[in-house]
Order: sequence, then C-alpha cells, then structure tokens
Amino acid sequence: MKQTHLVLLLLLSSFGGFGQSSKVAAPAVSSYHNIWMKELVSTPSNNKVDAPLMGNGDVTMCVGYKGDVLRYYLSKNDFWQLISPESVFRKDDVSGPRPVGSVDIQIEGFGHASLAADQQLFDGTTIASLTSNGRKVEVKSWVAATDNLIFLEVQAIDKAAKVTVSLAAPDNRQAKLTKGSEGNAQWLTRAFADSVDIATEVAVAMLTIDHNSNTFTVEAGKKVVVAITVASRFKQPEPLKYVLAQIKKVNKTTADKQLTKHEAWWQAYWGKSSVSIADTVLMKAYYQGLYTMAACSRDPKFPPGIFGWVTNDDPNWAGDYHLNYNFQAPFYSLYSANRLEQGMPHDAPLIDFIPRGEWYAKNVTHTRGILYPVGIGPLGVEVTRNHPRFHNTTNQQQGGLFFGQRSNAAYGLLNIAQYWRSTYDEAYGKKIYPYALAVASFWEDFLKYEDGRYVIYDDAVHEGSGADKNSILSLGLIRNAFSLMLDLSSTLKVDQDRQAKWRDILDKLSQFPVQVRKGKKVFRYTEKGVDWWVNNGLGIQHIYPANGITLDSGEELLALSRNTIADMNRFQDYNTGNSFFMAAIRVGYDPQIVFNELRKYALHTYPNGFQLDNPHGIENSCTVANALDEMLCMSAGNVIRLFAGMPEGQDAEFKNLRTWGAFLVSARQVGGRISDVRIKSEKGKVCTIVNPWPEKTVRVIRNGKSAESVSGARFSLNTNAGELIEFQVK
Repeated sequence: MKQTHLVLLLLLSSFGGFGQSSKVAAPAVSSYHNIWMKELVSTPSNNKVDAPLMGNGDVTMCVGYKGDVLRYYLSKNDFWQLISPESVFRKDDVSGPRPVGSVDIQIEGFGHASLAADQQLFDGTTIASLTSNGRKVEVKSWVAATDNLIFLEVQAIDKAAKVTVSLAAPDNRQAKLTKGSEGNAQWLTRAFADSVDIATEVAVAMLTIDHNSNTFTVEAGKKVVVAITVASRFKQPEPLKYVLAQIKKVNKTTADKQLTKHEAWWQAYWGKSSVSIADTVLMKAYYQGLYTMAACSRDPKFPPGIFGWVTNDDPNWAGDYHLNYNFQAPFYSLYSANRLEQGMPHDAPLIDFIPRGEWYAKNVTHTRGILYPVGIGPLGVEVTRNHPRFHNTTNQQQGGLFFGQRSNAAYGLLNIAQYWRSTYDEAYGKKIYPYALAVASFWEDFLKYEDGRYVIYDDAVHEGSGADKNSILSLGLIRNAFSLMLDLSSTLKVDQDRQAKWRDILDKLSQFPVQVRKGKKVFRYTEKGVDWWVNNGLGIQHIYPANGITLDSGEELLALSRNTIADMNRFQDYNTGNSFFMAAIRVGYDPQIVFNELRKYALHTYPNGFQLDNPHGIENSCTVANALDEMLCMSAGNVIRLFAGMPEGQDAEFKNLRTWGAFLVSARQVGGRISDVRIKSEKGKVCTIVNPWPEKTVRVIRNGKSAESVSGARFSLNTNAGELIEFQVK
C-alpha cells in the first residue's frame, strides 16, 4: 500500500513529520488528495468499494476499470427495491438499495490499460488516467453539489483518441429496464414496480456536449464534456421526462457554471467548523470522513445504506439500515462537527417504521411502544422479515429477525439524542418525540421491578447470545433514553405526568455488571449469560455511544472503565473502532496511547478511507473525526472540557465545534497554554465549563463587553440566545 499513500507521505515531510511538532498549523483540506496507483480489487463489490467516491448526498458515483471499460457506477439514495416478504422468502424478494446504472467509457486501442486516479478531498473532483501503449487519456469527473448533474471531461493528453460513451445497467429479471435516445441525448430508466410494496423508478439522461453521437474523437490536448442528469420518481413524478428536459438545457458553459456553484457549496461546508493539529495523517483522515458523509448523506428521507455506494443488485446484509450499530455509526461525528444537514437523514427510516415496531411490540413482547428487528429500509419497509436462513430458530420471532436483541430501537435514539442535546431545536424535538416516547413506553413495560431495582430479562447482548439478564449495552441505552425523555418532556412541556416514573427507572435501574479478569475488576457483558466476547466491543458501548459514563461518574466507575479498555484493547477492530476510541477518551484513558492507536487506524485504509479489513462500508468513515473532536472539546453530561483528550505537548486549535447545550465552541492550545476560547450560545442554556485556567481569576466578556469574574475548578454561566462569550485571563 506504499504507493497509495504517496501524496500523504509528501505532505508529512513538508509539515514536520509525524505529529510531534509544536506547530498548530496543518495544511487546509484543499492540500489533501487521494491517490490510486494500483488496480482496484473491490469495485464493483457486494460490500464496500475501494474506488474514488463522489456524490452530493443524493446521487453517488464511484469509478472502476475492467477490461476495456472505464465505468462510472451511479447510485441514488432513494432508489431501492422495496418489498417486505410476508411468507416465502426468496433471494429476489429482498429489499435493498440498487444501482441506478453506469456510464461506460471505451477508448479505441486502450484495452487493459493501466489506471491511476487522483481525487482532491476539497470537493471530490477526480481525475482518472488511462495509459496504454504510450498514450494517455484523462477523465475529470464530479457530481455537482447543488444539482443532480454529473460531468465527465474527457481529455486526450498526447494523441487523439476515439471514445465511445454509453449507459448500462445490471441485468435483473425483477427490474424493468428501458433505454433509448432523443435528439443527441441517450437515456435509461430502471424500475422495481412489480410485486413490491412501493414502486421505485429512476431515470438517467446523457449528452455529449457539441457532439451528435456517443462516439467521438478527442483531439490531442483538447477535451470533450459529457453531462449526465439523474432523477427518481420520489422527487419527480415523471423522471424520464424531467431528465430529458434538464439535459437539453446543458451547453458548453453549463459545466463551468456548475463547477463554480459546486466549489462554493464545498467551501461553505468546510467552513461549518474546523480542526487543526500538526499530524497530517490524522488531519487527512478527519477531512476524509467528513467528505465521505457529505458525499452520501443529504436526502432527509433517504439516508445511505451501510455501504453508501452501491455497485450491484445483491449487496451483503441487503445493504440495509442495520440497527445494532452499523447504520448509526457513520453519523456519530456529524453533530459535534456541526454538519447537521448530513446528520438529519438518519432519523427518517426509524420514524417511518413506528407502525411496524408497534406491531412487533404487541405481538412479540406483549408491550406498548416499539420493538425493531435488526434490518429495516426506508418508508416503513422491513428488509429481514421471514429470512430463510433463520426460519424456525429463536433468532426469528413472528417473522421478525431480532437475534434475541430488544435494544435496536433504543440504539436508534443515540444519534437523535445527540442532535437534540447539541441544538435544542424544538421543531426537531417535536418531530422525533413520538419515536422517543415509543422507546420509553416499551422499556417501561419490558423492565421487571424486583428487590428494589429494575431488571432486564430475555435480551441478548450480542446477536444470538441467548436470553441474557441485564445486558450492559441495554443498561446504557435505557439510561440514555430516559434521560433524553426527561429533557424533551420538560422542554416541550408534554407528558410531564410521566416524569416521576422515568426518574424512578433511572434511580433504580440495575448497575452495570462487573467481573474480575486477570486480577482486575472489569465490566461484564451481562449479569447472567455472556460474560465476555473476544471479537467485539459491546462491553464498552454503555460508555459510548450510550453516554453512560463520563469523567464525572466517579473514580470507581472510571477505574472499571479503564481496566476494561486495557483488557479489551480493541482499537484496531473489525466492528468496534467507531465506539472504542470514543469510550477510551470519555473515561480519560491514556491520551498518548489513544492518539497513537488512532494514527495507526487512520493508516489502515484504502485510498478512499474505507478500512482494509472491514466490509461494512461507511460505518468507520468518521471514526477519526469523532475522536479528534472529542479529544479537543468534550461536552457529554453538559460539562465542556477543552483539550482533555489531547496528549501532552500536542498543540491544536478548533473553531465552532458543537457541544451539548447548543453551544459553538472555539479554542486554541499552544505549549500547554489554552487561549482564544469563544463560546456562542444558540439557545441561552446554562454553560458549565471546566476552567482552563484554574489557578487564575477569569474575566467574562459578553458580546464584547466586560462582565463578571469567575474562578475555581469549573464554573457555570447563564447565557442568552445568540450571545458570544469570551474570556480574559488576569
């Protein structure tokens, strides 16, 4: 993999080596590129791809090369086969995201050419280079950020090239495929309309600008621009009519105008917040994760499935929304990074599935509220129902695939809670409240009260682990759920008569189970049942993402947490990295160890940022971004801690990281000295902060005017909505 990190290594030599410099400054996102110098091995794929990734949060695209075809795979977040099998489950009956099709480029005399690619992380613009027999052709591509338009600029570098472009789609007997042409434009439609719950259709139109044919000659040193537009029935009632009308508007100035708008959108995106440390390995990974999520998540009704980019009709795990962490994980970092638009799509499928979840709660656990299976799709569609692999097993109940886990719906509250606590947007609170209330109602009924405490029975901590008692994961998720309900209920002034019950559950819920391993106390996965699991990190997920333990939780719990982190040691993990780093940071585990492991993790990727050993696609995209944000500005439990997770001697700065309480926080640390602390209060909540200058008296500056003085280990400030707070150290 040395060649794939060529540009990154050059950057390291230019900016002070491997992150031990005292400099804060790191190169801007525009300095980072992804480089491909070897043959792609996982594009197309049933799971994650190793190709350059492009997209605008609705339309996504990646590029591969096989034989003599340079293929641009098109997908769209709202193009699924949507069916919930009720009785007989066949492979063709599976719901899941489906590829739209592809744009294929063939160049005469370029069979089995060598492929290289260069992608700039600033906006995803990608140049694919084909070289054959001393000849070279480059294709510059991007998916427009503000419209569902794609541009391919084909350029012959040294000699003229004869090029053919065409539209294609996978063969699938259940998909209706039509193709044709109108004027200079080619078009394609693909639909899943028969024997489905909800019909879906997508249309693509393609035009070679200033050429009358899909076969053309590119003169040496010149370029030819191919434009593509995509639409679905969910956005346009007649998608083919729409794309043909749109493609006819495209001319030779369209690409330049669209590129200007495209770059402006990405410039604004990168301005939402910023982080800067001297280590270019981690900075590149930070930008890579946020780029990936911007490219695949912006449709408020259709979040990306677990792979983000879909290249065939048979994705593993149905490519679905897998609810026992895979679906939630890529969104973890978006709230602290102030990328709310990319985080918003997460909620829609969870809310849309409520009626089905109520049915399962009534018929499986005989409770109120909602019970969710492991895999769902958009618009209330269930993906894993009546799966033949688990037929007549305890993993399946009433046709739903649960693996014995009762925690999936509560897991869905984690990102919802993070969005709420970071914004206190009341319109958002009202939107998600029915889902949150349904989760609470389920656990009110499912918990058993005995011997002065609330106990969980018949809830597998791991898929298929059995009828466990007091799963440590669920104990964390329940604490998160009822804490959230108290906050929502008080803010929205609803269901206040139920708060006493919720407080009682929080006060009397069973404690996290404990055991002794290797002579030290560590957490046990369950009170009765599974004690430990050698290849996953469920035993720390009550810390994060469930927010069950913070630095204010007391030394006994913190010592247990650190012992468990040390014993488990799953930083470089197939399933756990996206939660393990955060759990370690949350409990004050050795910052230098965390930093070094995070750096190792960031290097173990394909050029596009996907982990080498993990087939799950986008779930680990933002692991580094999430961890760095937390190291720099921790706020779980409504206490802001600046640079608490950074190793000693590591200078850093950040701007506009979003914290609990709806604050945007900025700060700088150089040589161990913290300065330039700015807190923008969006909702006028009380702001509690661990004092960065505990030995000194601090003057508070409110909207530029000197105000009160504060001192001590921490202090709390009343704020007003829109107020900017700064500090002057005496």
